[in-house]
Amino acid sequence: MDIHPIEFRGQPALRATSTDGGAFTVSLHGAQLLSWTTAGGVERLYLSPRAVFDGVAAIRGGVPICCPQFNQRGMLPKHGFMRNLPWENRGIDATSGELTLRLRDSEATRKLWPHAFEARLQIGMAASRLRTTLTLLNIGHGPFSFAAALHTYLHVDDIAQVRLEGLQGANRWDSLRDDRHVETAATLRFDAEFDSVYAAPAKPLRLVQPSGTLEIAQSASCSETVVWNPGAVLGAKLADMPEDGYRHMLCVEAARIDEQVLLVPGAQWQGWQQLRVL
Repeated sequence: MDIHPIEFRGQPALRATSTDGGAFTVSLHGAQLLSWTTAGGVERLYLSPRAVFDGVAAIRGGVPICCPQFNQRGMLPKHGFMRNLPWENRGIDATSGELTLRLRDSEATRKLWPHAFEARLQIGMAASRLRTTLTLLNIGHGPFSFAAALHTYLHVDDIAQVRLEGLQGANRWDSLRDDRHVETAATLRFDAEFDSVYAAPAKPLRLVQPSGTLEIAQSASCSETVVWNPGAVLGAKLADMPEDGYRHMLCVEAARIDEQVLLVPGAQWQGWQQLRVL
């Protein structure tokens, strides 16, 4: 894998290419994946053309890192602070061959969250496959708890023609209706706003559309899968997304949110999501 620094919409980023024609781009702001293309140049992630690239705001699309808080479930800013800070490029890991980025606590983070930590994001790419791994280490003297999610925006041709398979039988919390039930549908389809947290199934999900199928797997340490599409009504209200942006994306997120991770000094937690084109 060949890595070189680039400027992406005025902000520092890294571009990785592989011998099989695959490539990804990751922003140093938030260690946020912005693009993943497989051989032939097919884009697999959605990045809003109206996303803000000012080195401060969260970037709409790609794979934002939500940590140490998910959404507004706590006292921190929405989705925590890691997606809003510059990360350090640590280069290619000699053992795994993956690109590693790192974030450590600072005076600014300790004002929000008074803990000593080191976060690492590792991105590995192989033939038609991408794996993103988030690791959090407690390098302080006391325990802390956190939530985390890899908030992946997948690119779809048309949301009306997409189906998501593999969640039948999973416990579901529909956040729009504040309703908890077991998912009965073998296939999820999307014709309006959709926002649900599922107990993650043991087997990978399949995102099926006319142009092909994507397999979505996650580590057992990510105990939830979040599925989100804003639909036409909410989508029109999002300033950093085109009105029809909802038609071309579906978020399928590997998450650990319902039961937070308790990390004692010296311990680490790791969670990953893998995308594979079938």
